[in-house]
Amino acid sequence: MRHAKGYRRLNRTHEHRKALWANMAGSLIEHEQIKTTLPKAKELRPILEKLITLGKRGDLHARRQAASQLKEDEYVTKLFDVLGPRYKDRNGGYVRITKAGFRYGDMAPMAFIELVERDVTAKGAADKARQEAQDAEVNA
Repeated sequence: MRHAKGYRRLNRTHEHRKALWANMAGSLIEHEQIKTTLPKAKELRPILEKLITLGKRGDLHARRQAASQLKEDEYVTKLFDVLGPRYKDRNGGYVRITKAGFRYGDMAPMAFIELVERDVTAKGAADKARQEAQDAEVNA
């Protein structure tokens, strides 16, 4: 029986899972859509929903709580300056999970996890800007 087993362990230690959720939540905040395995996506959803709720609150304590879970300050800034105001009128349901077939190597079920009403141009925007800056340095 599975009494009091409230989450998926994903064959990782507690600290590894904590780092995994921090990295995945940051990537989802930055790109607004990522592809991952279905169990990871299902476990990431409540974590990100709580972070966006903190972003909607917008006070200093909420900002510090979010900063304790996310690894980089730019994710916290986007969470409070962009995502919080975007979802101020929505009561939950900020994240959508869409099944995406199976991975070729090990047949793991894959899924896209994305923000509802997402900015389509956000995916890869930081990478494109970084590449353009490198190209400008090389050409200069």
